[in-house]
Amino acid sequence: MHQYLRAIGFTDPPKRKDIYNFIKEGIEKPTYRAYTTSDTDEDSLLAQYEIEVGPGMGICVCGQFDEGDEFFPEYYYPYLDAERISTTEETTIEKRVDNDSYAGVCDDLRVGLTMIFRLRNSIEYLKNTHVSFAPMESTSVSLSALSLKGSVLLPIYKTDSDRRNQKNTAIKRRRLMNAARSGDEDAMKDLTVADMDTYANILSHIQYEDVYSMVESYFMPYGSECELYSVLGEIRDFTIRKNRITNEDIVVMNLDCNGLLFNVGINRKDLYGEPAAGRRFKGSIWLMGRVNFPTDVFALEKKHLSE
Repeated sequence: MHQYLRAIGFTDPPKRKDIYNFIKEGIEKPTYRAYTTSDTDEDSLLAQYEIEVGPGMGICVCGQFDEGDEFFPEYYYPYLDAERISTTEETTIEKRVDNDSYAGVCDDLRVGLTMIFRLRNSIEYLKNTHVSFAPMESTSVSLSALSLKGSVLLPIYKTDSDRRNQKNTAIKRRRLMNAARSGDEDAMKDLTVADMDTYANILSHIQYEDVYSMVESYFMPYGSECELYSVLGEIRDFTIRKNRITNEDIVVMNLDCNGLLFNVGINRKDLYGEPAAGRRFKGSIWLMGRVNFPTDVFALEKKHLSE
């Protein structure tokens, strides 16, 4: 996912030598660091460093220390810190086959699909679960994302009555989906009828209305990579952050996508339109997340490094 370095302010891709020097200097004074022993090699130590290039964003470097206490970086990727809890649904963690990174898998009824995201705090996960792949029902997940291209759309006009009806409909639908997931046949029938009514309503309006005036938000897979999604969501608020190395502006938006809250970072050069609270963001994203364990090692270590 090196192409997403652009999303945190590196429009011109850094050369391999520049990245190596940046990592070498950054791991001496990282924003966050974590270590744990390796299950496959008792003489090595797994390590993760986060090097900030701006407020709440930077490059994460993962690798191993050998028996001679020398660090060997294995992979790196850009990151954006999450600012809130996005979901409390059951989450499963799975190891990727290409390297020692992990992916989170979560079924969230609000978006109606299985979300797969890059796990940001893999070292903390290993410390807390000892490589247990059982679902973690008592944890929550904070999601964030990076985007290479997006646009700002105007909001759909809604009255207070429309908002109340929309909220009640969403609550009723989630209850039906929970019941259907438990095997309730009546709930399955009600959901099928509701979907047919929605389909018929769209068909009757699509001939003379723009699709984005009917569809307020969506969250669906994009491309062949499992962590990529195409999204349309309401902008709750936004901030402009600056990459301290390149001085490029990064727009970080807090999105509401059918009730799923997460923040998205995009280079100002790649965002078409002016963001504002109440407007909508449409674009493709790379999803990442941090599992919040009862003992928040991430927050404790980050606080310790800042002191």
